[in-house]
Amino acid sequence: MKNIKPTLEKIVPEFGSSFYYENFSEENLNKTPIWHYHPEIEIVYVNGGTGKRQIGSHMSYYRNGTLMLIGSNLPHRGFTDNITGNKSETIIQMLPDFLGDSFFNIPEMSQINQLLEQAKKGIVFHGTTKRKIGAKIESLKTMDAFDRLLGIFKILREMQQTNEYSILNAEGFVVETALQDNNRINLIFNFVQEEFTRQIFLDEIADIVSMSIPGFCRYFKKITGKTFVQFVNEYRLVHAAKLLHEKQTSITDICFESGFSNFSHFNKLFKKFTGKTPSNYRNELNYVIS
Repeated sequence: MKNIKPTLEKIVPEFGSSFYYENFSEENLNKTPIWHYHPEIEIVYVNGGTGKRQIGSHMSYYRNGTLMLIGSNLPHRGFTDNITGNKSETIIQMLPDFLGDSFFNIPEMSQINQLLEQAKKGIVFHGTTKRKIGAKIESLKTMDAFDRLLGIFKILREMQQTNEYSILNAEGFVVETALQDNNRINLIFNFVQEEFTRQIFLDEIADIVSMSIPGFCRYFKKITGKTFVQFVNEYRLVHAAKLLHEKQTSITDICFESGFSNFSHFNKLFKKFTGKTPSNYRNELNYVIS
């Protein structure tokens, strides 16, 4: 088994800057594929490509890139790898108090402060907003530190003004937890990431976090708003959606490769999760691509 220890990412801004900005490309891939968390607020723009979007207890599959705003200490997984097919990935990371303890509490910043509160559950932006703001995020690359800071404020302002967005963990993912809870939930998420293709027993995962089975089940439902079985199945379904797009193998093979042992059950869950059967989902993908 690979290391599933919770990962607190250490982020160091470049010299002369109070926040972190980096643009990744095919030659310079982002190397954070595991579940991790950090106190910094994070803006992520993936230009093109397809991949998994896993933030808190939310899981989905994105196409044609994605734009997200992720709150402080909200656990998430890296969004790109060597088969995502994106043109680039740009991230901006900043501590909530990077401009002082009370800056976002002044009247002029009240609406952006509300946006950052919503970001504690994760936000994804859609449609023209994704493309328009994404282009502005990429344009920051050529600016000096001062203009880049002003550009970030304008980006947050546009994020606050648009209605083309979704809250990812609206069902109640608890993010303001003690450090012990943050470590524990990341331990669970990393374990699922490594072991989802096989059957996972409740006593096994409960033992990993040193809890009884009933205690673990209550804890996980309280933290994520989902049962552990539901969470694992959603992880498998997102992986199946990814495989349906990337591989031409049979749907039966994809079912088993994603960790399901019953094809009929897989079909039923996939349709409930996506609104389409696996075959219809793949056919629509082929239609869009062609």
